[in-house]
Amino acid sequence: MALNIRREEVNQLAEKLAARKGINKTEAVKLALENELRRLDQVVPLRERLRPIQERVMARPATGLMADKKFYDELSGDA
Repeated sequence: MALNIRREEVNQLAEKLAARKGINKTEAVKLALENELRRLDQVVPLRERLRPIQERVMARPATGLMADKKFYDELSGDA
């Protein structure tokens, strides 16, 4: 089944990519679609990206101190 690009903006993007890569528009569209699918397959969910940070935070011992307004004022230099 043929792909019919109806939006001029999309057609221009395909032409621009084809010109930069030295390929025809069909190959440019194919390349763009393959790259986007590969990128989506490699996406690491946010939960997995944050896990190492959470583990580092949880590994620190509790101080028993309360972080109150005075504490935050001292951090920002307002005290």
